[in-house]
Amino acid sequence: MSEYTWNPKVKGSGIITAIPQTGECPNHCADCFFQSGRSYLEPLAENLPHLPPEGFDVGRIVRINDGNDSNVDKARVLETASAFTDCFFNTAIPNLDFPGPVVLTINPAELTDGDYHKIESPPPNLMYVRIRVNTWNIDAVVKPAVDYYTGLNVPVVLTPMAYYTETLPEGHKNNYEWRKRTLNSYWVLKREAQKEIEALFADNPLVYICGYKGQHACRFCGNCLREYYATKERLR
Repeated sequence: MSEYTWNPKVKGSGIITAIPQTGECPNHCADCFFQSGRSYLEPLAENLPHLPPEGFDVGRIVRINDGNDSNVDKARVLETASAFTDCFFNTAIPNLDFPGPVVLTINPAELTDGDYHKIESPPPNLMYVRIRVNTWNIDAVVKPAVDYYTGLNVPVVLTPMAYYTETLPEGHKNNYEWRKRTLNSYWVLKREAQKEIEALFADNPLVYICGYKGQHACRFCGNCLREYYATKERLR
């Protein structure tokens, strides 16, 4: 087997990662770890595409595009995916025409704090929608997006954002602390603030948070594993 570079966040979880494309993601979300010089694959020009060796996916689920977007150079993405037994796609572009489970980030880039993509008739391969969360977009984005998608019986995973270069708004700085998360240090949501956000949706069985009890590694979480197999069941 040739050398494989692990995304340290997924190691030990049953998930491995693949990026079929070269170049930057067109979404250009602020403070994106993938193209800010802090990715686990730096230098990107030398390490993309990033694909698991043949057979390395057996017994694992492949997360396609933990960097870049599965709607970019889509023909190449689909050709790559055809070699894997179990995989799901990640995109922030509201085109869900994929042959298997897909995760949609609904408030990427400039939408983060003010709006979100609305899919009127979610297809059965929509694994879940991912909402980028901070303490200042709760009322404008998170609450209405949760109501909209869970009202359509679509699972929601809240992803607390961490900030490296963005200035935290006044009145919200006390909700964050500077610390190392996986590989890099960021302004990270304090556990107390995260608990307050979790409490808003405590009685909604379709709402989950990325991570578990303040831990960020995927092996503590299981959201993607659970929703991947739930989606496969819907697609039978």
